[in-house]
Amino acid sequence: MADFETYYQSEEPGTKVFHKKGVTCKSSIFEKMREEIPSEMENQTIVYMLVLTGLSDLPSLQLPLFVLFLLIYLLTLAVNLLILLLIFTDSHLHTPMYFFLGTLACLDMSYSSTTAPRMLFDLLIGIRIISVQMCITQFYFFLFFAVSEMSVLAVMSYDRYIAICRPLHYMQIMSWNVCVQFVSIMLVFGAIHALVHTLLLAKLTFCSSNALQSFFCDLPQLLQVSCSDTFINVLIIFLSGILFGGIIIGVTFYPYITIIKTVLKMPSKQMRSKAFSTCFSHLTVVFLFYSTSLFNYFRPNASQHTEDKVVSVFYAVLTPFLNPLIYSLRNQELKRSLRKTLQRM
Repeated sequence: MADFETYYQSEEPGTKVFHKKGVTCKSSIFEKMREEIPSEMENQTIVYMLVLTGLSDLPSLQLPLFVLFLLIYLLTLAVNLLILLLIFTDSHLHTPMYFFLGTLACLDMSYSSTTAPRMLFDLLIGIRIISVQMCITQFYFFLFFAVSEMSVLAVMSYDRYIAICRPLHYMQIMSWNVCVQFVSIMLVFGAIHALVHTLLLAKLTFCSSNALQSFFCDLPQLLQVSCSDTFINVLIIFLSGILFGGIIIGVTFYPYITIIKTVLKMPSKQMRSKAFSTCFSHLTVVFLFYSTSLFNYFRPNASQHTEDKVVSVFYAVLTPFLNPLIYSLRNQELKRSLRKTLQRM
């Protein structure tokens, strides 16, 4: 909304025409607009388009960054698609563990596709303007896939607990119906959780001329450029983080107490090595995802924009790229399945 501070007398008697920054309107219109605008926002400009700062302002870095992240994005899609192909075609991989690994691969591709194409477009074309509606939509899908991935990682911990600590009852407990129900519940939970934050975000007004200090629309940066009261948004972030985040983190890490005790009691060194290899891959993925996400959402406000962008790149782009590599490099069954597939070609 333009700031109508100056005016001049119109040719029509009794009518004032307000003018500033090339915008004019009669006093009757102005008075009507004043009634609809809260007093604390009268001196600010409401914006419906936002500017993303991107990864770098240096023209010489745009093309190298574009090539680098294009390769990372294409490799993310290729490796995750390869894992899905191996799981679908190899009957030996038709187990609950690989069902969840395939779900994680789908989420990694979706998670990366929410941010990477827009980032690549901005690096190549240089147009970093995005509408508020598009920005909020991008945030919804980003949060939906992120929360869903957190939930999958938690269920994978439970799956490893049953497989290692109760192997005789594994297929009975982790039946296909149970696995499908787990995934369905996780997706519904992720959708509802993202919808709550998105609806609260959609009620905010964006009046600041400051650009979003990121290459995509993330919640902390959106709250920074909003001129509305963001107390409720911040409160919900912390409450949901403590409540739901605490439950998910507990389900993710608590089973490993029993898992480690059980593995150490195994008589066979080969069995211990196989169990620890699977658990190590999972814990590495969990650590990468949680450390960067928690740093971004639950740290005090800071002005280190470069640091913010590095963290955002890591958990929005690099984590989906590293996840399949971590699992495939340490998983002997996936390697064996890949060798068989290559031999048949």
